[in-house]
Amino acid sequence: MSVARGVYARVPAGVDPAGFFPDGFLVAVAVREDAVFSHHSALELLGAAHSVWNVITVVTTRPRKALELEKQRILFLARPAPLVRASMPGLGLHGVDRLGQQLRVTGPERTLVDGFRDLRHVGGPPELVDSAAGFGVLDLDLLGQLLDVYSEKGLYAAVGWFLERHQRSFSVPDDYLVQLEHNRPRSPHYLLRGRRGGSLVRRWNLILPEELTTQEPDER
Repeated sequence: MSVARGVYARVPAGVDPAGFFPDGFLVAVAVREDAVFSHHSALELLGAAHSVWNVITVVTTRPRKALELEKQRILFLARPAPLVRASMPGLGLHGVDRLGQQLRVTGPERTLVDGFRDLRHVGGPPELVDSAAGFGVLDLDLLGQLLDVYSEKGLYAAVGWFLERHQRSFSVPDDYLVQLEHNRPRSPHYLLRGRRGGSLVRRWNLILPEELTTQEPDER
């Protein structure tokens, strides 16, 4: 079965081709061998996503137009410029098994940072926050390294707010939060760009959408 130019999927023996839909994650790797699954796709592969999307997001050295499958859409994004400039594009990556094939995926720390950096690709703030709260553990040293490489005030604030909210769950020391607080924006910063309204969290100078401020912290 042809799924893209020069890419074919083998229909299993005994399966009606009319009812067969190839796995979009494996199709993405066939189209771009260097594919790194990111954003909501990373949440899914890491077993943390609260919902299933029909959009698969990959980072690659050769972005191309989106690939439309029967039931899924694959987005091919450029690697984050700050990581490329720092010669650290592989920072925070993990390996996961998918139907017997090893895939590369952004780990919990980078998924959290990349998710706050571009909330469009993670299903919005509630989906990211609820899903990331289910990570078993966060490497705080790696998380700090990622934030330093990206060096964006809004990311320090967003991650700081998230970690404060789940401080007990991820065993976050108070002084770690203080370090993040020192790098917060000097003036109020909207978590959602281009969206007005919401509630200001003064410690982080972060204006959150109402759907986040009405939720209770999920302390495990």
